[in-house]
Parts: sequence; structure tokens; C-alpha cells
Amino acid sequence: MNFRDHSILMVEDDSNDIFFIQRAFRQVNKTNPIRVVKDGEAAIDYLSGAGEYSDREQYPLPTLILLDLKLPRRSGTEVLKWLRQQPVIKRLPVVILTSSRENVDVNTTYELGISSYLVKPVSFDALSSMIATLNTYWLKLNEYPSVTLT
Repeated sequence: MNFRDHSILMVEDDSNDIFFIQRAFRQVNKTNPIRVVKDGEAAIDYLSGAGEYSDREQYPLPTLILLDLKLPRRSGTEVLKWLRQQPVIKRLPVVILTSSRENVDVNTTYELGISSYLVKPVSFDALSSMIATLNTYWLKLNEYPSVTLT
């Protein structure tokens, strides 16, 4: 699977955060579409190709998952636990993008196998800078594991 051709899955319930993160990405990345789901249950449905997300042409596996922790229906931690138990997709890179600086959140999510933990900055300029760095590292420089759908 050529990840360069696939989307970013943002799991975020805050409409303002969605707007500003998408805007920051548009400034630096015109090729990777961002798909958004607004709760943990929808994230699991998307990643498993269940229900409305069953068409992988329309809803491809993401290049990168941006995962908030405080989500309705299932928390980001619950989504991460589920993901890391899935044999086919467990190696997908997950970047936690959250407001929480709690040590317990940082430690727990690293123990569950996240790829990176980032705290959302308050200003748009700082967010844009973070997203530019994230884009360069994860979408241009990083080598991705193989993911084969059966």
C-alpha cells in the first residue's frame, strides 16, 4: 500500500479544532485529504471498514491517525487499545493531538503504542508551525510499515 496516496484520519469532536487543524494542513499539504470522524465509535467503524465506511475507495485506510483523547462514545485511549489489537492495521501510525498535558495520559498512551504525543497549541501560528513539522516528518520523511488488506 502506497501511503503517500492515502488520507489522514482526524478523530476530533471539537468543531473549532477541526477547522483550525484542517486550515493549518491546507497551508502545507495539498495532496493528503483529511477525513474527520467526531467520536471514538466512528473512528473504530472507519478503521474497520464497518457500516457507512465500508467503501475503501471512498474511505481508504489512513496514512496517519490524529487522535484526540477526550472523545464522546469511546475515548481516544479506548480507540488506541482497540487499534493495537487489530492484526492488519495495528501498525498504523497514531499521533495523539490533544489538550491534555496529564502525565497519566502521556504515559498510558505511550504504553499502548502511540507514535507521538502532541499538545494542541493555543495560537493558530503555533498550531500552523506544529502541523508543518508534523507534515514534514510523518508525511514526507517517515517510512511506513506494510498494511495489507485481506
